[in-house]
Amino acid sequence: MKNVVALVLGGGRGTRLFPLTAIRSKPAVPLGGMYRLIDIPISNCINSDINQIYVLTQFMSVSLHQHIRRSYNFDRFSGGFVEILAAQETMDHGTSWYQGTADAVRKNLTYIDQRHVDYVVILSGDQLYRMDFAHMLAEHQRTGADVSIACMPVTEAQARAFGVMRLDADGSVKGFLEKPQTAEELDLVRTDPALLQARGFKDSQRNVMASMGIYIFNKEVLRKVLVKTNYQDFGKEVFPATIRTHRVQSYWFDGYWEDIGTIRSFYEANLSLAQVNPPFDLARADSVVYTRPRFLPPTRAGKARISNSLIANGCKIGDDVVIENSIIGLRTTIADGATIRNTILMGADFYQTPQELREIQAQGELPIGIGAGAVIDGAIIDKNCCIGPGVEIVNHRQVQETPLDHPQFVIRDGIPVIVKHAALPPSWKLSDHCGA
Repeated sequence: MKNVVALVLGGGRGTRLFPLTAIRSKPAVPLGGMYRLIDIPISNCINSDINQIYVLTQFMSVSLHQHIRRSYNFDRFSGGFVEILAAQETMDHGTSWYQGTADAVRKNLTYIDQRHVDYVVILSGDQLYRMDFAHMLAEHQRTGADVSIACMPVTEAQARAFGVMRLDADGSVKGFLEKPQTAEELDLVRTDPALLQARGFKDSQRNVMASMGIYIFNKEVLRKVLVKTNYQDFGKEVFPATIRTHRVQSYWFDGYWEDIGTIRSFYEANLSLAQVNPPFDLARADSVVYTRPRFLPPTRAGKARISNSLIANGCKIGDDVVIENSIIGLRTTIADGATIRNTILMGADFYQTPQELREIQAQGELPIGIGAGAVIDGAIIDKNCCIGPGVEIVNHRQVQETPLDHPQFVIRDGIPVIVKHAALPPSWKLSDHCGA
């Protein structure tokens, strides 16, 4: 794979993931207790023997840069790298920010326009899936494609949220429609049942092929398409245009794939990792998820009851604690008698020293962690939060949305999110602050 370069798109503002993206980019959002979303595409590349990886960043990218720098270092003999390409002033493009995914790649063509590069893999930085890109590249070469795009079958109801494709009998792409809403539009892109059967897809309800936003371009084709146009977005402009002028081939995928675009999808994807047979298994030895190495002690749990949960390293869990169907992030402290259900605790960035804890106690302030007797159910607690004793974070009123300017919490998609560094005083109750 020495002639392949991967470009991972670092994402825009990620407003649908607010407040998790208030101080970080989408790919930097923590995942599964000890990872970040960016680890998924980078790990897929490494496991596919692609070790020339650029990450294009722009919005709130400091924590993402720190994570990449601390996580991915190749030996000097392999020639591998994970390099950050931040939006920058250039002689050719001036000082403008990236105006979209295609514009971001256009402004960095000089880094992939190298003599040894033949293929460019373009990936999103905020999806959860496993894929061997070597298989996709082999299919790309076998079919003589100029562009290949990964796609998966979805139902007609799901298709309304995707870019979907019309395919011919050999899987080449003949048409593309962004988020079809009407029956007439769906009729244009519905896949022939015989083609689905021939490819081994038995579910007749999943009869529309949706784009996964994963592309392989022949380098010269990518360069030509971007240099000769001012297209800003791959999904909406570049891909539909290349269908008319080049051979575009579909690559069929039927594994687990989730676009982490909303608070609800983030919440459900995380909790699914803690299932007995998770749809995305973090423990697969043949397809490791890489991340930043840390030097943390094992988690210590007292007389606690823990079920169907993931517990990261460095946690301190007290007596009579109940943890069910939850993700417990790095360095989380949970005091005696707390109850955590259906919740994501992102943990802490650091430990507080004994001296700091004594000073905090003397000043009547709260330490980082979950206080004694606290009850949290169905929530997301961002990093470094101070949750006082007896606090109750439960959405009893089934509130779906709250204003986005509350300093301590936001409810999105019915899920309470306690913002990073928030401090909730003893006996604080969510129900007292979100509705009549």
